[in-house]
Amino acid sequence: MMNINKFIASSGLCSRRKADILVKAGKVKINDKIAALTDKISKKDIVKVDGKIIKPSTKKIYIAFNKPVGVICTTDKDARDNIMSFIKIPERVFPVGRLDVKSSGLILLTNDGDFAQKILKSKKIEKEYVVEVHKNFDENFLKRMQKPFIIDGYPTLPAKINKLSGKVFSIIIKEGRKRQIRRMCEKLHYEALKLQRVRIGDITLDNLKEKEYKLLSEEQIDKYNS
Repeated sequence: MMNINKFIASSGLCSRRKADILVKAGKVKINDKIAALTDKISKKDIVKVDGKIIKPSTKKIYIAFNKPVGVICTTDKDARDNIMSFIKIPERVFPVGRLDVKSSGLILLTNDGDFAQKILKSKKIEKEYVVEVHKNFDENFLKRMQKPFIIDGYPTLPAKINKLSGKVFSIIIKEGRKRQIRRMCEKLHYEALKLQRVRIGDITLDNLKEKEYKLLSEEQIDKYNS
């Protein structure tokens, strides 16, 4: 038996979080009955999402993609500039988290819901970004950016900062709240003109060009699946 959200995620349709949203919206049926979040799936059950039968994928896919600015992290293939239009494989995959439309860089895609959950929920995996702001900053800005900020009523974890030039810095965080780095900058009256994610854990862009993707190595997969 498998939880309904895990079953949907294992098909490569979307993440567990998105699966929960689909179930709550009444878009999921089990044996032609509207599903509930507490439902569990057996091998005999037929699951439909928006009227289409889905099944767990037997082949696990793990991809690193260099997302350009303007590309939207959605699995809706009918949406303009959707990320899925760049991933030319027969298997269904979904983004692990997201980068906002104005940001670029590394994003992972997979059809392994457990892998995605481990990446998204971990407070130990570093995410590194390179950020350019609209004006020169001083040491006080760098010191403040390293400290917690209150975002959506809760403090962020401390960050690591490294100055690269007068307007450019790298920042390492261990969480990924919505527009977190941009909002941190805004609180100090700076605008992030460019924001690129260059690393997740030990997975980096390397020489990956924009719009290109590569499969993760077995070593990288095993590290986060252990």
